[in-house]
Amino acid sequence: MVGLVGEEESNVELGKAEVRAFFDVHEQEGSHPGGVHLEMTGQNVTECIGGSRTVTFDDLSSRYHTHCDPRLNASQSLELSFIIAERLRKRRLGSQSVLGQ
Repeated sequence: MVGLVGEEESNVELGKAEVRAFFDVHEQEGSHPGGVHLEMTGQNVTECIGGSRTVTFDDLSSRYHTHCDPRLNASQSLELSFIIAERLRKRRLGSQSVLGQ
């Protein structure tokens, strides 16, 4: 989506919901989630709104550096990574209990 400041913006909360839905669908279908692609950087950018440090729409122009797709900053990337790790852990524990039956 293109914001009022002319940059394309993304919302971290929507990204989290999409990751959860991705794993939910695979769980329901009994298929294997093959991978997740995230646009991210370790730099302290403000290209995606939301996250635990609450980047707001007004913050976007302060450190919007990309010339392409908006990237998650380091803390936003970690938030999504922890969601993915937790879902993979639950999946692993679930398949271990099935194998132990």
